Amino acid sequence: MLLAYWVHDLSPFLIRFTDTIGIRYYGLSYMLGFLTAGWLLRSYALAGRSPLRVEKIADLIVWLVFGVLLGGRLGYFILYQPEAFFSDPLTLFRLWEGGMASHGGFIGVGVAIWGFARTQKIPFLQVCDLIASCAAAGLMFGRIANFINGELWGKITDVPWAVIFPHSAAPGTPVFQILPRHPSQLYQAALEGALLLAFMQWRFWRSPLVRTQPGRLTGEFWLAYAAMRIIGERFREPDAGLILGLSRGSFYSLFLVVGGLIFIGYSRRRNHSKS
Repeated sequence: MLLAYWVHDLSPFLIRFTDTIGIRYYGLSYMLGFLTAGWLLRSYALAGRSPLRVEKIADLIVWLVFGVLLGGRLGYFILYQPEAFFSDPLTLFRLWEGGMASHGGFIGVGVAIWGFARTQKIPFLQVCDLIASCAAAGLMFGRIANFINGELWGKITDVPWAVIFPHSAAPGTPVFQILPRHPSQLYQAALEGALLLAFMQWRFWRSPLVRTQPGRLTGEFWLAYAAMRIIGERFREPDAGLILGLSRGSFYSLFLVVGGLIFIGYSRRRNHSKS
């Protein structure tokens, strides 16, 4: 009966040169995320809805690349695998082994935006809102890459669309003995990615928030992401120990709720003080 489920057999490589070297889907997911962000930022500028000039978009993307990679990588080891980092600090630089944390990436992006906004003399909160409006694209591509890699699988289930992930069992386990699981990576791609991106685009294009209430869109993004992440975590197998009975993804998302409320509250008070 278990063999009625699809057995995950996708390669993490689009093109493979050696056992460890090649063009990986995970790397392509980041490239697609940045390209999508660049395209959206250009659309904003051409439509006159952005304080960021077209010729400065590439500079911002460079800042974001470093922010995402450093923040995501450090966040993964600090939040999920601190013992691995302290026992072998050089593992931080072995990107091909995987290991990124979206919550750490948010911090890295925030630092990158601050540095860019300061050097370009552009309002920090407005740049935050611009990035918040398109960040979900990168999250979506990243989750799809997680599925292709056969990692971060879901909890055991018997739903018809369950997937058998060979790496979810001990090496050498016969396939017919491996229990099927939720393809939670795709759930999260839909929730944190496609749905959140659609919501943020709707808010950006249908309201003047970036101009009238800087910071509000960022707050809404953090709140919506936290909600989508917590929902997705209900189907995902925890990849680290629980904290207060919550998966780490859910627990860390609670801080985003607090941060999102602070952003929204600050933007509202600032708007009222000007009116």
